[in-house]
Amino acid sequence: MSDSEEPDAEEAQTPEPDAPADSETATENAQLFGVWDVSEIAYEDPSTKRYMNVTPIAHTMGRHASKQFKKSELSLVERLINRLMQTEENTGKKQQATRIVRDALDIVHDRTEENPVQVLVTAVENAAPREETVRLKYGGISVPKAVDVAPQRRVDQALKFISDGVQSATYKSTTPAAEALAHQLIGAADYDVETYAISQKKERERVAAAAR
Repeated sequence: MSDSEEPDAEEAQTPEPDAPADSETATENAQLFGVWDVSEIAYEDPSTKRYMNVTPIAHTMGRHASKQFKKSELSLVERLINRLMQTEENTGKKQQATRIVRDALDIVHDRTEENPVQVLVTAVENAAPREETVRLKYGGISVPKAVDVAPQRRVDQALKFISDGVQSATYKSTTPAAEALAHQLIGAADYDVETYAISQKKERERVAAAAR
C-alpha cells in the first residue's frame, strides 16, 4: 500500500462527527436507564400512537424546546419527567424528576412484573380524554360546547392528570413521589376509576356529554 492510500483508510475508520447522538445506530439495542427495553412496546389506541414516541433517551438537553410541536418527538418518559417539573417546588429540577420517574418504574415492575414502560404507555392511553368542552359566546352569554380532543392534546392531558395526581398525593404527606407516581401509573393502566388520572378523564367526558 502506498503512502497516498493510508489517509483514506484512516478516514474510513473515523466516525462521522455530525452524526446525531440519537440516531438509529446509536440507540440500537439501547435500554431506558440501562434496564428497560423499549423496542417492543404495544399501542392499543391508533389515534395517539403517532404522538407517543418511546426511546431509550430520557434527557435530550432541550434541543427541541424552540420548535413548535416537536415535543411529540420526545420520548414519552422525558415528557413525563418534564411534566413533573411544572410545579413551584420542582421547577428546573430535572435530575430530581428523572430520579423519581426511574424509581417509580422500578416499583411498577416489582408490583406488576411487566415492562414499566409498557405500563406507562397503557396508562397514558387510558387517561387520555376523548371529549371536552369549550366556551362559546352568543350575544354576551357564555355557552359550553362539547368538542372532540385532538390526539396530541389527549396525550398532553393524560400526562397532566398523572402528574397532578402525584402532586395531590404527596402534598403535605409523607408519601414518596416515586411511590405516588407508581400508584398512578398502575391504577391508570388498570383503568381504576379511583385513580386521580382516570377520575379526571371521566369527569371531563361527563361534563362534555352534558354539553352536547
